[in-house]
Amino acid sequence: MGQTIIACARQDSAFEIAAEVDMGDDFAAALARADAVIEFSHHTVTPAVATACAAAGKVLVIGTTGHTDAEVEQIRAASRFIPLVFAPNFSVGVNALFWLTGKAVEILGPDFDLEVVEMHHRLKKDAPSGTARRLAEILAHARGLQYAGDVRHGREGIVGERTAREIGMHALRGGDVVGDHTVIFATQGERIELTHKASSRETFARGALRAARWASGREAGLYDMQDVLGLR
Repeated sequence: MGQTIIACARQDSAFEIAAEVDMGDDFAAALARADAVIEFSHHTVTPAVATACAAAGKVLVIGTTGHTDAEVEQIRAASRFIPLVFAPNFSVGVNALFWLTGKAVEILGPDFDLEVVEMHHRLKKDAPSGTARRLAEILAHARGLQYAGDVRHGREGIVGERTAREIGMHALRGGDVVGDHTVIFATQGERIELTHKASSRETFARGALRAARWASGREAGLYDMQDVLGLR
């Protein structure tokens, strides 16, 4: 993702790359030269990046996923001092899927069973994806459920009948799949599926750049791509 963001930024005259930072590089020196930071790295690294950006007053865009609850709290703390865009997916299409998912579950009502299926390349380290988790969170919120207690990750053995409360979650891994996400609404006699398939990482990179531009000059706070796209 880092290399894709760099390539996309070089094609857009609105951006100038102040620094490229990888493991072992001097982040503090790079930060001093930048107006905004786009972070796609590892969940354990994000809190330190967020703290440094907050101290330096720099815009921060976070695309890393897989954070623990404690790490998310550190990110939230940093957002009290800077505009911070924290999203599981920066694709415009995926964020439209988020919005459509929320509307669909409201319209369809409680008689539809809810399932989420995602597939990514074989090298992806976290499961489910941050995008799939957000989809399940949207479904849970609309139904008055809780992600921690009502999302069921896969099924194996004699598990009994599906309960009315559960939201199924299924993570597939293989090949070089950039990212596929499907939300299934199933009831007696019919089924609706909302699907987004990404064929290039550029869609995420351009979205992250769009978020950095949008956040520049904003008040301090925690934002996501729904804010950037005006979907709230």
